[in-house]
Amino acid sequence: MYTLIKTIGKARRGTFETVHGTVETPFFMNVGTCGAIKGGISSYDLVDLKCQVELCNTYHLHLRPGDELVRKLGGLHKFMGWQKPILTDSGGFQVFSLAQLRTIKEEGVYFSSHIDGRKIFMGPEESMRIQSNLGSTIAMAFDECVENPAPYEYSKKSCERTTRWLIRCKEELSRLNSLPDTINKKQMLFGINQGCTFEDLRINHMKEIAKLDLDGYAIGGLAVGESTEDMYRIIDTVEPFMPKDKPRYLMGVGTPCNIIEAVSRGVDMFDCVMPSRNARHGHLNTWEGIRNIFNAKYADDDRPLDEHCDCPTCQRHSRAYLRHLYKANEMLAMRLGVMHNLYFYNTLMEKIRTSLDNNSFDEFKEKYVPLLDKRI
Repeated sequence: MYTLIKTIGKARRGTFETVHGTVETPFFMNVGTCGAIKGGISSYDLVDLKCQVELCNTYHLHLRPGDELVRKLGGLHKFMGWQKPILTDSGGFQVFSLAQLRTIKEEGVYFSSHIDGRKIFMGPEESMRIQSNLGSTIAMAFDECVENPAPYEYSKKSCERTTRWLIRCKEELSRLNSLPDTINKKQMLFGINQGCTFEDLRINHMKEIAKLDLDGYAIGGLAVGESTEDMYRIIDTVEPFMPKDKPRYLMGVGTPCNIIEAVSRGVDMFDCVMPSRNARHGHLNTWEGIRNIFNAKYADDDRPLDEHCDCPTCQRHSRAYLRHLYKANEMLAMRLGVMHNLYFYNTLMEKIRTSLDNNSFDEFKEKYVPLLDKRI
């Protein structure tokens, strides 16, 4: 259940109650695609890094180790050692990203596995069954994510199919939640708004899926090729038609500035691989901008990576040591870098929530939007 505590403009401060605990909103989900954060971060580390919700990937976990095996071992929470909420995406984005390996039909999508080429079918019912086996807190509806730009007529038909698939998802998850041996009988379902960058399609689709009274609603199909301006325009277009009493999730976004801007437009939830991926390549977020730790100027710099950060990495290690680890291709470099970036993102959300509590969000936005995505 989502509770809206207050608003500043369109920015929302709330709480989201789930069977696996209550989450403070707005929040960022740390992406553990295959049940782990890339970079050597365990579920137990995430607690110390202030993570509230972890996101895992339905498609990848279905391929390996297999959702039936995860179910046999007690579900994803037990399998990973993570007690807080988990959101599983539906596999729909993989339909988009594996464009050369799939065929879309009304019943669902025929894939070729990116691992071994074997044929896979996934439709709304299959996606719900996989996610039910995983036992996640939130299941995402199975949708089609269309590349931007896309032809209007194809986008329109895709929206209509996504709505039909959503109805099937809702019916199947209700059935699964009623079974006596289901791992999480209170698994939630979020619907996904599509429509590319066409405002009328976005509005009409949001109106249609809002009628289904789901547990939450996501804006999908953005950050996949369109400009930042188009992304913000679509959020502004869709937001008035999103239920006020349900959490709102902007999928796959983004940079710290993207997040601040989207919060100001009424979004509650975010996820992105960017902090962990960038960290593995030595691009580290700080409160002064993005630091490339490979730069020669850090070779003898004994200061912490970010003097305004109290994460484990910044508390214990110097820029010089981090640069050495990266240059030497030590595994520890990735672990320390990813720990820092995830801590930074989770602290960013904490600071956003505090600024909303203190009625200082506008000042926070004005200070940090020009700063945080800048390369030092």
